[in-house]
Amino acid sequence: MMIMKKVILSSLVGLFAILGAKAQADSDLVQIGVKGGVNFANLTGDDIGDTKTRTSFNAGFVAEIPISERFSIQPEVLYSGQGFDIEEIDQNNEFDTDDNVEAQLDYIQIPLLAKIYLVKGLNIQAGPQIGFLINEEIDYQPTDDAGDIDTDVAEDIDFSLAAGVEYKFDGGFFLQGRYNYGFTNVFKESDLFGDPDIKNSVFQVGVGFMF
Repeated sequence: MMIMKKVILSSLVGLFAILGAKAQADSDLVQIGVKGGVNFANLTGDDIGDTKTRTSFNAGFVAEIPISERFSIQPEVLYSGQGFDIEEIDQNNEFDTDDNVEAQLDYIQIPLLAKIYLVKGLNIQAGPQIGFLINEEIDYQPTDDAGDIDTDVAEDIDFSLAAGVEYKFDGGFFLQGRYNYGFTNVFKESDLFGDPDIKNSVFQVGVGFMF
């Protein structure tokens, strides 16, 4: 947890540094914004069973640093709710379950994207992303405050590729769609299960605003 706190603190320091750069530069050169949207998260890989998509959300800060007229670098710092919904419900209902049981894997994600404008406003973006696990639990009552069972089976760090498309309107408002594919096995290696081939897979749609 100490490492996690240092990572989050470093991310915030970096964000404030970008904010400081904007204050000293022309707003046409560097823009800072906020974004949020819906996550459709699941797992993929050779060793994953029958799971359903978990619907959650993402929210955070974004910056755009133009390099040329059509090319920018876009760093972000986001909260991202990931994981999956468990398909099989215990018919004995020993846990007093709701219709869906969530395996929650929540991250602070830090993507660094290359952003290419095809025409005015319309751009594609792709780049590496590093995620830091901040919450890991099974929730068998997702619609209630109860039902949380803490687990410790997932890796603390997740590397992935983020790619998507965005349309940015005059005035700073933008719409965005993105897919994140994990390269890191989500769960820790163990004597019982070995090193399972199970990775994060997340579709995101959202909106944002550049100031």
